[in-house]
Amino acid sequence: MKQLSNPVLYLMSVSSGLIVANLYYNQPLLHQIAVSFQASESAVSHVALATQLGYAGGLLFIIPLGDKISNKTILKFDFLLMVLSLLAAAISGSLALLITSSFFVGFSSALPQLFVPMAAQLSDDKGRGRAIGIVMSGLLIGILGSRVISGLVGAQFGWRAMYYAASALMVLLFVLLQLKLPNISPKYTGTYLSLLKSIVFYFKKESTVRLAALRGGLAFAGLSAFWTTLVFLMEDSFGYGSGITGAFGLLGMTGALAAIVVGRLSDKLSKNKIILFSVLLLVVSWVVFLFSASSIIGLIIGVIVVDLGVQALHITNQSIIFSKNPEARNRVNTIYMVGFFIGGAMGTTLGAYAWANFGWTGVSVLGLVLSISIAIVHMIFRKKAV
Repeated sequence: MKQLSNPVLYLMSVSSGLIVANLYYNQPLLHQIAVSFQASESAVSHVALATQLGYAGGLLFIIPLGDKISNKTILKFDFLLMVLSLLAAAISGSLALLITSSFFVGFSSALPQLFVPMAAQLSDDKGRGRAIGIVMSGLLIGILGSRVISGLVGAQFGWRAMYYAASALMVLLFVLLQLKLPNISPKYTGTYLSLLKSIVFYFKKESTVRLAALRGGLAFAGLSAFWTTLVFLMEDSFGYGSGITGAFGLLGMTGALAAIVVGRLSDKLSKNKIILFSVLLLVVSWVVFLFSASSIIGLIIGVIVVDLGVQALHITNQSIIFSKNPEARNRVNTIYMVGFFIGGAMGTTLGAYAWANFGWTGVSVLGLVLSISIAIVHMIFRKKAV
């Protein structure tokens, strides 16, 4: 098997971060969008929700094609939809159009999940965790860095400028990937419909994948609830705009960089131990958040710890699921990531509801309940966790 070179590995890592950033540019900008369309904070939260639902749809209908169609062929059509969707969001004249455009931005931005199985496929057993960790570190930095960038751009030039800039960046990235990314020719010869049906087969067959998807979904639900409502807390309690809110993403990058370390550890240590330690970090972070409604220092500490916990759990989950079914890694990853981002969509909705009705205390309690639920689920089914 052809081994994955470091330059290509880091190209996939950087590309993952730049593409996935499209999903999160809107979060620090929600207040500006609400003002622009004279809409409520609850109504505007549907922009973030539509983006995450779109991403889940892309995972379900696009990523399985990685087991059937050349990756470069997928890139051509997907990037076209991505650029058009970003431009549509930039020129949206109504909140409804922005929500619709956001769905397709999310749908077309699922591409990084082609890179993760590719890294697993081109790595041997001893280096698989490291490769996944490096690609995921880029993806996670993109998630966090996107909030910093959009917060600053939004504060200086308005929320529409961010979407225009993102569309231009995607055009440049497409050219680079077409030139440098290795061409992968998958072996699956069945129809697209049979490919999708086989996802159900693997879902029923692999209890480890189902459990990993549940763990990941619950963790990401809490993280999404936090990022969706943080902008409202910063505006209401501290009087800070999108620039300061987005800067919190810089703090979470320390956790994202730890993804490489976690990837290496997952090749050596017990997966159960890493999972339990990750859950402990999540619980601690939400306890810190609970007492930090008026404390910037507390929020800073909480951001670092919650991102580290989610990312450590995520890397370990993927290391587990990619150790099996090498012929169907894209489909297995689809199952896991659909569960992961459905959890994110659920967290966005529940977070907005908790904020509207119970304030920051409600959001913190929600995150704590979700984290404790991961521990309960894992302990009940721990024999199936590896």
